[in-house]
Order: sequence, then C-alpha cells, then structure tokens
Amino acid sequence: MFKLIRQEIDAMIARDPAARSRLEIALCYPAFHAIMGYRGTHWLWQRGFRITARFISQIFRWLTGIEIHPGAKIGKRFFIDHGMGVVIGETAEIGDDVTLYQGVTLGGTSPSVNSDGQRGLKRHPTLEDGVIVGSGAQILGPFTVRKNARVGGNAVVLSEVPEGATVVGIPAKIVRHEADDRFCAYGTPIGDLPDPVARALEELGREVKELRGQVAELKTDNKSSDDGDVIADKPRIVASSE
Repeated sequence: MFKLIRQEIDAMIARDPAARSRLEIALCYPAFHAIMGYRGTHWLWQRGFRITARFISQIFRWLTGIEIHPGAKIGKRFFIDHGMGVVIGETAEIGDDVTLYQGVTLGGTSPSVNSDGQRGLKRHPTLEDGVIVGSGAQILGPFTVRKNARVGGNAVVLSEVPEGATVVGIPAKIVRHEADDRFCAYGTPIGDLPDPVARALEELGREVKELRGQVAELKTDNKSSDDGDVIADKPRIVASSE
C-alpha cells in the first residue's frame, strides 16, 4: 500500500513542475486525495459494499471536485493535473501512466435510453498506457484510446484513437499519426500542429486553382480553333465571288 502511494506521489512530481515535495502533494493536491479515495472505494466496490463505496466516493467528490466512480478500473501512476470537474464513469478503464487535466469527462452515450438494459454493460471508454487527455476534453463511448495517444483540449472523441495518434477538434480528428515520446502538457505536442480544417481548405484552394487553369486552357484551345475556321473559310468566299 505504501509503495503504491509513493508511486502515485512520484508520478505527480515527475509530471508537475509546480510540485516541490512529497509532503506538498500529500497535503495540497486534490488529485492525490481523489485517487487515494478511489483506491479505497474501489476495494469496497469489488467486495460488494456498493452503497458504502458510492457514499464515500461522493464525499471525496465534494472535497476535491473530482468524480471517480468506484467501479472504474484505474492503473498505476495515474495523475489528474488541477483536477476540478473531472468525471470518470463506472465502466471506464485506465491503464498505467495516464494523465488527465481539469474538466475531462470519460462518459457514456445515451445513458437514459433503456437504462435497465445497460446495467453491467461497457458504456465508458478505455484509455491504454501513457495516454494524455487535455483540459475540457470529452471522451464518450465504449471504445479504446490506444497506447500513448494524445487528446487535445476541448476535443470531443467519439471513436477509437490509434496508438500514438494526436486528435483535436469537435468531433476529434487525427492531426498527427506518429507517437511523441516527450510528455505533452494538455495533450498538445510541442512544435507545429496542423489544423485539419485549414489543411482541408488549403487542399480545396489548390484544386480550384488547378481547375481554373484547365478551364483557361480549354478556352484558349477553343478560341484558336474558331480563329482557324474563319481563316480557312475566307479563300473559299473570295474564290466564289470571282
């Protein structure tokens, strides 16, 4: 137990330059309090103390502003930076070394449609090892965000994200396919990050330019053809008049 607590604290120190000591994290970091509360409530949940686990989890929600359902499965060295407004649903699964920022939701879709039929079913996303999710992002549905993927701030992810990919936007689109081994704060890689909408507009502009060039060539060819016909007809008209 103490080894697990130390791993959690060390992971926070490694990813947050504002953290100066283990004592500071233990006393001042709501994410640490929420995760420790989750570890306890998850233990109760697995042993059938469902109401007790939910009640204690609500206490930690009031204290920290972070809502983690005790039924969720969370791996080692999990870090929630700032944390306020994070919601993690019952059937969410999170691997090792995952980082979430404030306002992230790991939610389900259409929870009010046939609620009885959905009980016990997978409704929330799975985040594999090393995933980083930026602030305000919504990951909604029972799909997988693969290992070392990056989700940009305020993105709305509605389908599976490949391993090492970076997604941004509403709905989220892939803007980078290769993995970035560096830690990307808020899920945003360092350096130039292409905008998928701007890229699509640029491609459309190039196509329009090419089409205009082709139309201009056709007009020139038609004009040359018409001029040739007039010149060819002139001698015949003169000859007939003579």
